[in-house]
Amino acid sequence: AAFAALLHWSHITHLFENDRHFSHLSTLEREMAFRTEMKFHITSFYLVILASWYRIYTRIMDLIGVQTKICWTVTRGEGLSPVESCEGLGDPACFYVAVIFMLNGLMMALFFIYGTYLSGSRLGGLVTVLCFFFNHGECTRVMWTPPLRESFSYPFLVLQMLLVTHILRATKLYRGSLIALCMSNVFFMLPWQFAQFVLLTQIASLFAIYVVGYIDIYKLRKIIYIHMISLALCFVLMFGNSMLLTSYYASSLAVIWGMLAMKPRLLKMNVSDLSLWVIQGCVWLFGTVVLKYLTSRIFGIADDAHIGNLLTSKFFSYKDFDTLLYTCAAEFDFMEKETPVRYTKTLLLPVVLVVFIAIVRKLVYHALQLLAYTALGILIMRLKLFLTPHMCVMASLICSKQLFGWLFCKVHPGAVVFAVLAAMSIQGSANLQTQWSVVGEFSNLPQEELIEWIKYSTKPDAVFAGAMPTMASVKLSALRPVVNHPHYEDAGLRARTKIVYSMYSRKSAEEVKRELIKLKVNYYILEESWCIRRSKPGCSMPEIWDVEDPANAGKTPLCNLLVKDSKPHFTTVFHNSVYKVLEVIKE
Repeated sequence: AAFAALLHWSHITHLFENDRHFSHLSTLEREMAFRTEMKFHITSFYLVILASWYRIYTRIMDLIGVQTKICWTVTRGEGLSPVESCEGLGDPACFYVAVIFMLNGLMMALFFIYGTYLSGSRLGGLVTVLCFFFNHGECTRVMWTPPLRESFSYPFLVLQMLLVTHILRATKLYRGSLIALCMSNVFFMLPWQFAQFVLLTQIASLFAIYVVGYIDIYKLRKIIYIHMISLALCFVLMFGNSMLLTSYYASSLAVIWGMLAMKPRLLKMNVSDLSLWVIQGCVWLFGTVVLKYLTSRIFGIADDAHIGNLLTSKFFSYKDFDTLLYTCAAEFDFMEKETPVRYTKTLLLPVVLVVFIAIVRKLVYHALQLLAYTALGILIMRLKLFLTPHMCVMASLICSKQLFGWLFCKVHPGAVVFAVLAAMSIQGSANLQTQWSVVGEFSNLPQEELIEWIKYSTKPDAVFAGAMPTMASVKLSALRPVVNHPHYEDAGLRARTKIVYSMYSRKSAEEVKRELIKLKVNYYILEESWCIRRSKPGCSMPEIWDVEDPANAGKTPLCNLLVKDSKPHFTTVFHNSVYKVLEVIKE
């Protein structure tokens, strides 16, 4: 387990350094490199913890006289001023990345333990770890984009799933296991808004196996209580985030708790077992949906309404502005057709299919959880980051004597496992070579010019608007107020972003300016690429606006007009090859 942790930490660190050549960047460039991916997504709770660790580390090292970073001057040429660059844990950015990579290194140790525990063999842990490496590009994005919320959150889900498996197997429940489950739930939910949907699938799977009699009411009730306590703790730690209380996850917990309390009455119903299963399933489904609707209306919460609309768009022809912003991004579209092909080439999919057939009546919870992750991954490509690692865990069961004892009586288990791993390694090693061959360098001179201009040519209280990723740069690196940023889970922010993005619609300049003035915007950062880029048919910004504003369809997009001439409603005060800053002319 320790070796697996060290190996994964080394692997992702090597890939990241190869891709970014991080050591030559200036302080501003480092901020830009990380902010591009961070996008305000990490909760303040985690940032405070990391900041405190950094302060403690640097003060202790200073106290004992140990050097924590090395700095040097980089001459960049091409008329650019020299910059100072540093590396070492004393550098905030390096410390930040190191903590994330260590956490994800420890996650690999958890995968080894999980695979070993599930299969009953250390060979199962080895299979899990190697399957993860052979399919590394399908399992995680931490090596390319460390500051994503999932980088902080997902390792705790692995621990949580291991604990759930242990609790389901145990004949007696211990307080320590339940407390550990509660804490892993909390640390999984705090950074990532998608966590509640994953836990919803887990609760649904557990309820399903309870209904058909695979676990008793006592064990399910304890798990439900732990989830409720976890939810309450997260609500407090997230400063009263009412979206948690109005989520499908919270509603599902409440409905299941109520149904467990009513079990004596349900047993009195004179119906067959199958009918009772159907009744309980329907009550859970409709009860969850109705309670979610009622609590959202009572509390006046619409922050997660876009998630419901996103799921609706997957099954029906529903479209709106927010939904199209999501579905036009590849990571929120349906799973690529190439993904199952890549699974097949590494033999991960064939092995998991064999395992699934073997466990479907013996390890029902894991079979249902695998189906749930498959559904999530197919609907939203980004969520295959839950599916692929879980497939790697399920692959460990090829080492299970309980499932394949009939085969191991004839052939040594080690021979079977190593034959499978040897076949997997043919494509798996090629995948690793492909990752290792990626060599890149972060550079964004146009944005550096923009940030420097903002810092030295605008007032500290000047308000900016523009594309969400760019606004994250302006807020972090130039410390200017912004009216929108990428925390798209907030309903008010979605409304403001829609107003800001009307610059890429076909509305009149006067109408757009009027709405920007209401938001007290002083400067708008226009990016021509946002006006013309198109990931697929119907996905350019003007086309998205045609769905939202059909009355103006057919007109020339406003952004195209302003690129040529910003007057009379705006004044161009800065421009380079990418950005054009428009000052809003107020009446």
